[in-house]
Amino acid sequence: MLSRLQHETFDVLVVGGGITGAGAALDAASRGLRTALIERDDFASGTSSKSSKLVHGGLRYLQQGEIRLVYEALAERQRLRHNAPHLVNMLPFMIPILTKDGVVSRKIARAMGSAMWMYDLTGGWRIGKFHRRLKKDAAFAHLPTMNKDRLASAYLYYDATADDARLCLTVARTAADYGAAVVNGTELVELTKDACGHVDGAVVVADGRRFTIRTNTIVNAAGVWSDNVRQIDEGTYPDSIRPAKGIHITVPWSMVRNDIAVVIPVPKDKRSLFVVPWGDNGDGTFQHTYIGTTDTDYSGSIDDPQTTADDVAYVLRALNASVNTNITEADITGTWAGLRPLVKSASSGRTADLSRRHKIAKSTSNVFTVAGGKLTTYREMAADTIDQVVEVLGGKQRCRTKKLVLRGGQGFVAPEPGGVVGHLASRYGVDAAAIQALIAADPALGATLVPGLPYLKAEAVYAVRNEMARSVDDVLSRRTRARLLDRAAAVAVAADVAALIAPDLGWRPEQAAAQAQVFIDSVAHERASESAVTASA
Repeated sequence: MLSRLQHETFDVLVVGGGITGAGAALDAASRGLRTALIERDDFASGTSSKSSKLVHGGLRYLQQGEIRLVYEALAERQRLRHNAPHLVNMLPFMIPILTKDGVVSRKIARAMGSAMWMYDLTGGWRIGKFHRRLKKDAAFAHLPTMNKDRLASAYLYYDATADDARLCLTVARTAADYGAAVVNGTELVELTKDACGHVDGAVVVADGRRFTIRTNTIVNAAGVWSDNVRQIDEGTYPDSIRPAKGIHITVPWSMVRNDIAVVIPVPKDKRSLFVVPWGDNGDGTFQHTYIGTTDTDYSGSIDDPQTTADDVAYVLRALNASVNTNITEADITGTWAGLRPLVKSASSGRTADLSRRHKIAKSTSNVFTVAGGKLTTYREMAADTIDQVVEVLGGKQRCRTKKLVLRGGQGFVAPEPGGVVGHLASRYGVDAAAIQALIAADPALGATLVPGLPYLKAEAVYAVRNEMARSVDDVLSRRTRARLLDRAAAVAVAADVAALIAPDLGWRPEQAAAQAQVFIDSVAHERASESAVTASA
């Protein structure tokens, strides 16, 4: 891929390997455009691996009057369910109706019922089921750690979930299948322009080498870093992005015991949090539950968003107001923090109230910046952007991604959840056969990668050989989600993982040890960030 970047000329170069950039690369490549994608760090290493992992319309956007956004998002949800059947799964959601002093607010219950019907009519019905009202006992069965005395009833509706990093990587790999040159670990440092001021090249640094990629247009899909790319192009920093930090925490499922996703209110706030089970064992139990997200203004380094003690306290306060197991900081097995690249608006206010609609800006040099949006609508964002690129290039190629099945999804038939077969199928689709072939050739690779988690050693080897994983963190944070689920267990095997992937990456023993230490230090920094505010408070 690096050789292709140096020797070919491209119609479009996409900068940013998150879900929007990967989507743009797939859209362009599937139209027949000569396409390249570069990512400074790793695919999905920014916001696209740190979302709530939901493919949904967003009930709260209806309350903000964003009916069109919800309609489009629910249409995209349906397309993703068809195009990535191995990655996107239907998930029931429950919204409890709670009493106050033993009385149910009819106003709240009526408003919730109206919102449910609006969601169904806006497109929720596409999933094949309408919402319904649950009686007290039925609602309690879905979250038996609730205070039953406060529970009056609940609403049940349906949305979908997906491993965000897995989805992003799969979109990028599908783009490569369609001919795109897709590379991580490659940083944009400069643009070159022709006599008319139009971009004709991008100077990048990869593996310590500096070279120029020849391209006719550029798509800036760098998310919260998009203003940095614009500064390289325009000479001034446009300050168009308002980062909003969202954090999640992971706890053992046994402390919550929800068999579906639950939306819980935040005390003394207008927001709600998702409580989502993760890791289906196939017997009605799960391995973990994660809870989030916050939505707060962020002014720190966009390269290092971290979960703070205040963030953790906010989430735990809401969680413990709804469950009776008294979950504490000591019970948390993982956290993650990400920054939403929201587009600034003229009006101020909470980041939670800013529109999630995307915007596209074209510079005089033919650099197209796409920002805003959400995980669910990435395909539409990409299509809108490449439509504008095609106009500049003078072509007539139309978008082909509405029905384009992603890698691993062709001919996929879902097995029963749980077990090795179910685990691999939910991550690779029909490509799971490649993992099984590795194990057949070397049975030792069928062993568990991280104790207590379902990942196999073969997945780490496959990640390096076939998915451009270049570090221990790539393997434990994104190719698998071990760090997010159980970071202590991930730290404990970091050295073993480094030794496992070292032969394929050409690491000497001392290099493997150093790479493991980088991961261990990163987790230690994460833990320290979570306690620093508490220590000074």
